[in-house]
Amino acid sequence: MTATPVIELDGIAKRYRIGDGWFTALDDLSLRIDANEYVAIVGPSGSGKSTLMNLLGCLDVPDAGQYRLQGEDVAGLDENRLAVARNRAIGFIFQSFNLLPRASVLANVVQPLVYRRMAGAERRRRALDALERVGLADKLDNLPGQLSGGQRQRVAIARALVTRPRILLGDEPTGNLDSSTTASIMRLFDALHAEGQTIILVTHEAEIADHCRRSIRLVDGRIAEDRRQPGTGTRHV
Repeated sequence: MTATPVIELDGIAKRYRIGDGWFTALDDLSLRIDANEYVAIVGPSGSGKSTLMNLLGCLDVPDAGQYRLQGEDVAGLDENRLAVARNRAIGFIFQSFNLLPRASVLANVVQPLVYRRMAGAERRRRALDALERVGLADKLDNLPGQLSGGQRQRVAIARALVTRPRILLGDEPTGNLDSSTTASIMRLFDALHAEGQTIILVTHEAEIADHCRRSIRLVDGRIAEDRRQPGTGTRHV
C-alpha cells in the first residue's frame, strides 16, 4: 500500500487583484510531498514561492483546487480550523526569526504550546528538550537581542520543533546569516532530516536548493522543474 503523502496539491490556483486587473500567483499547480522528504522551493521574484509557502503553511487558502494535509482536505477550512491544522502539523521557521524581543529564549520556545492549553510542566519539558536539540540549553534566560543571528535562528528552529510537527516549513531561513552560520544551520537541518523530519525550505539561494534532496522550481505560478538529487547521502554547503 502506498503511504499517504504529508502534502498533496491538486490543480491549485490563486489570484490577487492588482488595480483593475488580476495577478495569477499559482496556476493549476499539482504537487506531492512524502514523509521525510527534504525539499527546496525556488524561483525568481513573482514566481509564486511566497504564495505557495502561505498555502502550504495554512496561512491562506486557494481559490481553486484541493490541498490535502496528511490526508485531510484543508482547502475549504475556515480561519479557526486552519489555525488548528497549522498548529498540529507544521513548524514555521522565518528569515526574520519572528521572536518576541522582550521574552526570554525559553518563553519564545514555549509560546506555540500555550495555544494547545498544555500543562505548564509539560510545556517547559518540551521546550527544554527542543533547546537542547539545537544546542542552546545554556541560553534559557537570554533575550533575543543578546544572541547572535545564528543563535536566534536556532531559537526559531527550537520553537518550530517544540510542537513535534510532521513538517518543518522554512521561509528563507538562512537569508540573514553569513556563510559559516548558514553551513551550521544546514547541518542541523541535515540531522533533523536524518531523524525522519520532513523539511521544506523556500529559498532564492542556489546553494541551499542544491543542498536539499529535491528542488522544485516555480516560474509564473507553475512548476517548471522538479529535480531530485542523486543518491541519499548528506550534502554540505
